[in-house]
Amino acid sequence: MKEILFNKDFTCIAVSKTKPVEKIREIYELGHRDFGENKVQELEVKFNSLPKDIRWHMIGHLQTNKVKKIIPFISLIHSVDSFKLLDFINNESKKLNKITDCLIQVNISEEEQKFGFNPNNLDFLEKSNLKDKKFIKIRGFMGMASFTDKTSIIRNEFKSLKELYDVYSNKLNDFNILSMGMSSDYNIAIEEGSNMIRIGSKIFGERNYL
Repeated sequence: MKEILFNKDFTCIAVSKTKPVEKIREIYELGHRDFGENKVQELEVKFNSLPKDIRWHMIGHLQTNKVKKIIPFISLIHSVDSFKLLDFINNESKKLNKITDCLIQVNISEEEQKFGFNPNNLDFLEKSNLKDKKFIKIRGFMGMASFTDKTSIIRNEFKSLKELYDVYSNKLNDFNILSMGMSSDYNIAIEEGSNMIRIGSKIFGERNYL
């Protein structure tokens, strides 16, 4: 577990969704500071219950009406999947005079149940329609591979996102995060160039479904 948490080649987000505060504190006491949640209400409770030097990551689908609740303390939003959400994050961040770091979620699997921008529709990152969003900093991409046992499919999807990342990291300032890879496929993601992985069961054990 420590080899995942403290590897210098990538940042590990310990996915603590559904896990009790006590379990998170155990990982915190090892020296780890990056934790990920996918539900705003659960994230709020844990933020209020745990040390304030934790860097909280929003990794799940974020509804616009929940944005204002997490902006004051969120470290990174991984799941920006629409222009509407970008607007809400910018507006709520402006109220606090805070620049919020975000990742653009890209639907690399093209599965209908997954959120994210189409990989072919990312030109907006270079155009002026982001210039009015002065309270957002786009730091990179996040993607989730297909739910399949075929490693060739997973590898090709990660490879495609890395290629996109390379294009935009050469064009945009501070665009240096590629968040891909979870407990089932993080080794492939790392091999394909991921520098941020989101790991739950490998750290906390199997998830408690609520």
